[in-house]
Amino acid sequence: MKVEQGRFAADDNRPSAEPGDHVRAYFARKRIVGIRSALVLVPIAGCAAMLSPQLGLDLAAGGISGVANMLLVMRNNERLLERGRSRGAYGLRNTVRIVVLSLLPVVLAARHPWWFMLVVIAGFFTPLALYSFEFQREVSTG
Repeated sequence: MKVEQGRFAADDNRPSAEPGDHVRAYFARKRIVGIRSALVLVPIAGCAAMLSPQLGLDLAAGGISGVANMLLVMRNNERLLERGRSRGAYGLRNTVRIVVLSLLPVVLAARHPWWFMLVVIAGFFTPLALYSFEFQREVSTG
């Protein structure tokens, strides 16, 4: 049996994008996420407020806290990467953020039926879902 040495041919030999392109796309997505979330949640919260004002407010509060959560996560990750901050401080900030933002649905739903909590959680995860759809679209189109 004869063995040949050499290198494997790459499956995809398109030139990769420069890191600056990825960073610019990241910051563009970061800037637009609040606007897109508002464009989706404000009409839905308005319709929900017609049924119950508290329901609309809970959805809006969930959306606002979802955008805040996502921006805080991104900023904390950026700090860790750019300044080489300690992982302990990174973990502490994330833990505090999770605890504070996890209390929001519980506090808002404390005086209302339990399913109001689901409305806050839906509003909370809407910005994250919109961000993931936008990222998936960018990745699939190249």
